[in-house]
Amino acid sequence: MSVQKIQIFDTTLRDGEQVPGCKLNQAEKLVIARQLEALGVDVIEAGFPVSSPGDFAAVAAIAAQTQEATVCGLTRAVENDIRVAAEALRGARRPRIHTGIGTSDLHIFQKLRTTREDVLIRAVAAVKLSKSFVEDVEFYAEDAGRTDNEFLARVCEAVIAAGATVLNIPDTTGYCLPHEYGAKIKYLYENVKGIDRAILSTHCHNDLGLATANSIAGVTNGARQIECTINGVGERAGNTALEEVVMILRQHPDLGLSTNVQTRRLAETSALVSHLMSMPVQANKAIVGANAFSHSSGIHQDGVIKCRETYEIIDPKEVGVVDSSIVLTARSGRAALAYRLQKLGYDFERPALNAAYASFLTLADRKREVGDEDLHALVEQEKLVAAN
Repeated sequence: MSVQKIQIFDTTLRDGEQVPGCKLNQAEKLVIARQLEALGVDVIEAGFPVSSPGDFAAVAAIAAQTQEATVCGLTRAVENDIRVAAEALRGARRPRIHTGIGTSDLHIFQKLRTTREDVLIRAVAAVKLSKSFVEDVEFYAEDAGRTDNEFLARVCEAVIAAGATVLNIPDTTGYCLPHEYGAKIKYLYENVKGIDRAILSTHCHNDLGLATANSIAGVTNGARQIECTINGVGERAGNTALEEVVMILRQHPDLGLSTNVQTRRLAETSALVSHLMSMPVQANKAIVGANAFSHSSGIHQDGVIKCRETYEIIDPKEVGVVDSSIVLTARSGRAALAYRLQKLGYDFERPALNAAYASFLTLADRKREVGDEDLHALVEQEKLVAAN
């Protein structure tokens, strides 16, 4: 089976930074941008240059330092936005302007207070102006998830003819179900004239917890770029989590899709973004959460100790985690206790282990988690009991 590359478009520094309380300064943005390039992302959306002098300066600085990844600046379908973005991206080796406009009837009639035909005209004009500055122009059809497919296809055809190289089909409000979003991408792939001259891109939000599922539905139906953020940070309930889609494609080679992401850097990248954004990662977060490779149930612990694959589909080392974690609680069994004791240098015979396990359960019932210091104390206690 031939393997096709999926481009990873990281918008941690733009969409991710729109989270209240997660504002980054320029130095912090430069650190994250360097990490993203080392991670192997294809496109770094560095910011929204016209939004503030600080954002303009940060985009320009990221553009100047980035050597391999494409650097992208967001705009509205507004002439000044586009000109400012072009100026900010002047130092980029691979610049991209990301421009667009709302295409759903809700956005057209309620937000923009205009008509479908006017939106079509403005979309084409924005792409043409962007194309006069850079070769690589991405167009976003805001609220594409709730846009009529026939009109969406008309918009896509028009902007491709105007020079767009990437078509971003956002599920802006996280409304779509995976089969609906996949069908929308498939419809565009099969019905848009000139689609072979552009890349379809997913940009999914997590309002219903479906961002990752929708992104995968998109690429299995013809999209070749996924827009995402580290740890899934983003407005409201967040964006598609980069680490999730990358590892899904890696763990399912039958899909015939892969990325350039260096997965062993995922854990360190997650920790860096979490620290600089002051945005803790929930413990049960897939791939990078503290509990992603932790086991506290005795049944699970026994299985993992005997063969990791019984309860782990990913080798922790593949994402930069040192090892699985056997967490001792009141639900842990003898196998887990013996395993942790051996790690500390203690080797108990079965009768002694049974006695130690009884003491362990008494301790575990009093504490949420039994740590190494507790185990050392337990061993000393058992030695005293045996001596008497």
